Amino acid sequence: MPRETNAIQEDTMGRFEGKVAVVTGAGAGIGKACALAIAREGGRVVVADIDGSAAAACTAQIAAEAGHALALAIDIAEAQAVAALFDTAERHFSAVDLLVNNAGAMHLTPRDRAILDLDLAVWDETMATNLRGTLLCCRQAIPGMIARGGGAIVNMSSCQGLSGDSALTSYAASKAAMNMLSASLATQYGHAQIRCNAVAPGLIMTERLLAKLDECMQRHLRRHQLLPRVGRPEDVAALVAFLLSDDAAFITGQVVCIDGGMLAHVPTYADGGNSRAARPSAGTAEAAASPRC
Repeated sequence: MPRETNAIQEDTMGRFEGKVAVVTGAGAGIGKACALAIAREGGRVVVADIDGSAAAACTAQIAAEAGHALALAIDIAEAQAVAALFDTAERHFSAVDLLVNNAGAMHLTPRDRAILDLDLAVWDETMATNLRGTLLCCRQAIPGMIARGGGAIVNMSSCQGLSGDSALTSYAASKAAMNMLSASLATQYGHAQIRCNAVAPGLIMTERLLAKLDECMQRHLRRHQLLPRVGRPEDVAALVAFLLSDDAAFITGQVVCIDGGMLAHVPTYADGGNSRAARPSAGTAEAAASPRC
């Protein structure tokens, strides 16, 4: 088994040799994991983030691993800033072959409420970053990809864009729209050998999310998964790297869930025997130490 695993690793190393990728929101979490995954397979990466110091730290880690990266501070909601991002990327690396649209207005989610309680400013800013910002990046990347004979784009959607919730109205709507934007891009530019897919993560335990979710809420969310652990940024990065690579050369226009099975089951699953079997038995020390939620 170890020999087979090593063979798989050897086969996937270097999938991005000679390629240049722009990854937005790459200063932390899923975006950072994606940037590192691409760099580790030979790609040169433009690490773009609204937090310039976080982008620089990610770039420094890539450089420490003998990779090549450029850090840029950018707000993708600004059209001129996005144009400057791609101009700088092409001047520094001469081309952009791959694009990961990961940046999002996550700081707004605590104020993103139900429709009647929603501040329209939150809606507008969420759409400006999550949806318009993604569109702006795609519009800048596509002409160069056409000129070079193709490219690959992955847009970071969410399971929130595939099912309704009691809040997060703006976020969910922006991600649902991103799914159709991805399908439209794939349809309109597939003839130019440009592929576009969306990735829809479920519960992915980034540092930001870990700071927001207590153990009680984590336990509640895990009950709805089919797999017993939470997702990691590296899980999503592995999927993104696959979709960007030639291994996925015949995959485009898709929304790929990576959620541990959260959206795969009937609604009553979490109340059934499968979830109860995974819980500590009443009266055990583990049960006594567990949050009651």
